[in-house]
Amino acid sequence: MTERPALPYGFFDVHVLRTERIGTALIRVTFGGDRLGDLVTDGRDQRFKLFLPQPGQETPLLPEPLDEGWYARWRAQDPSTRAVMRTYTFRALRRLPDGTTELDVDFVQHGDATHSGPASAWSRTARPGDRAAILAPVVTDNGGADYRPPAGTDWTLITADESALPAVAGILAWLPAGMPARVWIEIPHPDDIQPLPTAADADITWLIRDTDPTLTDAVSTATLPPGTPYAWIAGEAGTVRALRRHLVNDRGIDRKAITFTGYWRKGKTEEQLLDELA
Repeated sequence: MTERPALPYGFFDVHVLRTERIGTALIRVTFGGDRLGDLVTDGRDQRFKLFLPQPGQETPLLPEPLDEGWYARWRAQDPSTRAVMRTYTFRALRRLPDGTTELDVDFVQHGDATHSGPASAWSRTARPGDRAAILAPVVTDNGGADYRPPAGTDWTLITADESALPAVAGILAWLPAGMPARVWIEIPHPDDIQPLPTAADADITWLIRDTDPTLTDAVSTATLPPGTPYAWIAGEAGTVRALRRHLVNDRGIDRKAITFTGYWRKGKTEEQLLDELA
């Protein structure tokens, strides 16, 4: 019998293998690492922590020791030197015939070269061999996936912007064959439309920002399927709140049947949001 790890996650040193531009909104960075074969994904919107070096550093400065108290020690480090930490979703985890493992991570390109966040800027200049670190799951049932439709769900409703597009891709790939799904995704440009393979019976609507209706308007005017729904809504926090209010107050969907996550907040950096939680 295999002994279950003491913690459902572990720290991994990784390095860049290659990068690829995905439309206008995303840059895909493919990571490798000697121990990535130990990674496990629960499918769906499987998340993990990514640690990046500060400008001028070759490797991210991680809190020691790397145990369950890591977060408090990371917070206590000097913000100017501690690793930049961001939460991301597995876009793909591939086991290759040669025994190695590759991890794809899609970075949203917020702003321009001057005003974008540190993770976006890092992804634009990343080169093969550049080093980073991740805190990622090592067991299947790891609590890192939020898409959890309850028993009795007849169909699913999904909304997202480009920040949650990797999570939507994971959810659609995970859904069982024939599961009805209504999906709305807001993106900056038509070039950001991408294939989303799924066995589900998915009706996917792509909305071009500043041209098509907003996510809230599109969902509020849509005819929804009959039966018991489960809703997963993610993206900009203000939009997520508005959609949740609509689904609960106007559509009568049970609050317990809605999973909602603000992946980012307009006008706020992740560091500012962390400070608000301190």
